[in-house]
Amino acid sequence: MTKNCCEELEQATVNCKQHHLAETCPDKVISYIPKFDEYGVLIQDGGTSMLTIKYCPWCGHQLPESRRDEWFDTLEKIGFDDPGEQDIPKEFTSDAWYRKP
Repeated sequence: MTKNCCEELEQATVNCKQHHLAETCPDKVISYIPKFDEYGVLIQDGGTSMLTIKYCPWCGHQLPESRRDEWFDTLEKIGFDDPGEQDIPKEFTSDAWYRKP
């Protein structure tokens, strides 16, 4: 059983063993960001940009709604207005913040 909708998406989101960051791997085209529960097509320009996708390119399954805005809103409510420059709570660096019981 995969965590994604199909085996193709599962394989596409596995990190390359040769490259530390997905953005530096020329063979990686799909990225998954757990803290935002967000999938996207990587822009291979050396940066971290991606085009968010709403459906799996292989099976057409609807992917989860991005939690990016909710992530920023939640952090702001607890006093973090610039999370890129602030030491945010550890659970906000992964999917732990929205998976809490």
